[in-house]
Amino acid sequence: MKYSYPMPDTANPDNTMTVINRWPVLERLHQYALLIRLDRPIGTYLVLWPMLWALWIASAGLPDPKVLIIFIAGSFLMRSAGCAINDFADREIDPHVERTRSRPLAARNIRAVEAIAIFVVLALIAFALVLATNALTVKLAIAGVILAGTYPFLKRWTNLPQYYLGIAFAWGTPMAFAAQTGEVPGIAWLLFSCVVLWTAAFDTIYAMVDRADDEVIGVKSTAILFGGADRVVIGVMQILALVGLWTVGELSGLGAWFRAGVIGAALSAVFQQYLIAGRSPERCFRAFLNNNSFGALVFAGIALDYLYQSSRIVSGS
Repeated sequence: MKYSYPMPDTANPDNTMTVINRWPVLERLHQYALLIRLDRPIGTYLVLWPMLWALWIASAGLPDPKVLIIFIAGSFLMRSAGCAINDFADREIDPHVERTRSRPLAARNIRAVEAIAIFVVLALIAFALVLATNALTVKLAIAGVILAGTYPFLKRWTNLPQYYLGIAFAWGTPMAFAAQTGEVPGIAWLLFSCVVLWTAAFDTIYAMVDRADDEVIGVKSTAILFGGADRVVIGVMQILALVGLWTVGELSGLGAWFRAGVIGAALSAVFQQYLIAGRSPERCFRAFLNNNSFGALVFAGIALDYLYQSSRIVSGS
């Protein structure tokens, strides 16, 4: 099969798909970068925030620098690997969805075997990093790779793939506790549950962007399953996630700064409800992106609270 590449668009100097035929290797690397969404880091942020929540709580605000670096790098690698395997799974679907038809596999700019190879390489690098932690974290990492590799295929079999994605995204939570403390206490699983709910909520919003196309193609999602009750169910999941986070804070001895962060995240969720009220794909996508603020606000509350507690100890007050 012959794979063609887009030619330069002289009318659009900002066109990132510009191809210089004399440099095919560079163009290949460019296509790989698009495959792993290097130009769209939102997914990495949404994987990273819960890991940071967990690391800061597990370490009482002082995470092991080595563990922190491993988890930051791992978030990027596993999100990138997930994009590659997702596009492989959806290579016959994406050409029929307006938002995804220009992706490298959908546009036939790379081959399916290349996407598989990238998934394997990135997952192996991430797993190699985890080997520098402890046995429990390594065991959890094996399950994490399985979750990341199987999620994209579920949308053909169940209307609940968003919850499976939630488990995959949240799996870094028990891993972070295991890497930092050598165990996974009950509070880690409570935080895990919060992340599952939060992820299912924002991925349902994301699925609302493609709902019209998915209904025609036959792809399953919670956005289709919930139908007209989508906003209500999303709201319930957001509330449960926020209540769970508040409870995690109480059990962890976090105070006013943390509560302020959770309240800020709650306001973010309210804003998302406002954006998706009309179910416009463009506004639903904006609401999805807003979850970066949700995650950042919760982390800011955790980090600032531990800093405040440390400063009080130092000052002796």
